[in-house]
Amino acid sequence: MIVRHQSDGSLVMITQNDHAKVSGLCAAHWGNSRFEKPRPFESCVRAAYWHDLVWLQEETGPRFNPETGRTINFPDVPSETQLDAYRWANEWVTGVDRYAGLLVNKHRTGIWKSRYGVMKKPHYPPRKLVPELEAFVALSHAEQNAAAAGLDQHEVAVNYNLLQVWDLLSLYICTKEHLKEEMIEPVPTTYSQASGVCMRLTPITAARIGIDPFPFDQPSLELNVVYRRLPKQTFEDAVAFQAAFLQAEPQVASFTYLDPAAVRESPGLVRKAKEPA
Repeated sequence: MIVRHQSDGSLVMITQNDHAKVSGLCAAHWGNSRFEKPRPFESCVRAAYWHDLVWLQEETGPRFNPETGRTINFPDVPSETQLDAYRWANEWVTGVDRYAGLLVNKHRTGIWKSRYGVMKKPHYPPRKLVPELEAFVALSHAEQNAAAAGLDQHEVAVNYNLLQVWDLLSLYICTKEHLKEEMIEPVPTTYSQASGVCMRLTPITAARIGIDPFPFDQPSLELNVVYRRLPKQTFEDAVAFQAAFLQAEPQVASFTYLDPAAVRESPGLVRKAKEPA
């Protein structure tokens, strides 16, 4: 669960699977004259849509810390408590699409292994894992090697990199109350080269963000984030928190990624939009 403590005292909660839907839409519209369309297309997009399926059980009953009176943001959930969910999620996606399952499996272990050092911006420092996670990673790596046998290894590496980019494009709008300029690097542009470009995200308004270079197949891409807003950030106990979470009405915040060049040619693209969460 993505948890944001807002400046007005409210609590915004976004499920990981709602965040993943934004990643999936970014993947589905990826590709233009500069950026090669992902391949295999359906498997890459499917992996983006379902890369956080593992969180479904956790999101059915979000955790509550009685010492602080608060729920827990996703980075603070101990990964070793979710190993059964990781196995289930990997098996579920793999059962539908083996290639997508491989990418989802690699994404999960990559989170623990600092995204394998693929990303320069943002930078992820090395992490020390508990023995249970080290053993699970070793087992997962064996599964990944078996699943990748006979595949184009360079293509798999590029697709893993792309999945990280799609994940970050969604996290950018889901995890922050106020957006600021950020960069993502490297971002693959083609399967024929090993290097990638640096992508700059620049807020134009509270809900409009310019991307340079622009990777999508249309001059603007609207992304709808489902969220719940709770009126306060601390609760008396787990029962009160769970009731507040379940009673909170799902709402939608709309964001749009824009091509800066298209904005210069057609300023009307930056139109008034629904304010974000």
